[in-house]
Amino acid sequence: MRHHPVLFAATLLVLGGSAARAADAVSATDRSFVAMVSQGGLFEVKAGQLGAEQGAVQDIRDQGNTEAHDHQLVGDKLKSIAGEAGIEIGDTLNAQFQKRLDALKALSGEAFDAAYLRDMEDIHAKDGAAFAKEATSGGNPKLRAFAAETHRIVERHVGELKAVGATGK
Repeated sequence: MRHHPVLFAATLLVLGGSAARAADAVSATDRSFVAMVSQGGLFEVKAGQLGAEQGAVQDIRDQGNTEAHDHQLVGDKLKSIAGEAGIEIGDTLNAQFQKRLDALKALSGEAFDAAYLRDMEDIHAKDGAAFAKEATSGGNPKLRAFAAETHRIVERHVGELKAVGATGK
């Protein structure tokens, strides 16, 4: 049986396009996850930078450096994976997170350190839960793998934050 080359090529294009779309399928839940953790991660970068600059004690400054560094890398990876899936991520904080960052900027000394730890513990708890959920029930395989890997980073940061808080700042 002889196949018509144009029909064969057209069939491959249609099937190839469908397979590519299926592999990159992103559910509304995946999109919501990306939106949430991209904002939380951007806040962690900016708050970490602030902690590195304004921390009253060396432990806060060191932890701020770690936050800024790690979450910049995580954010870059998320942006790459999301971009492949057709999800755009903004480069600016939303109003809620900008307000939190502005409140931190206005503080200094021990008041800054205490607020920094509270904010970072809060965002890590929320983002950590989102990463754990996406790692087990996310629809996009690349986002699931990213969430599992990043959840381990978030858990490490939670331990560091508790250690810094326990030292009495």
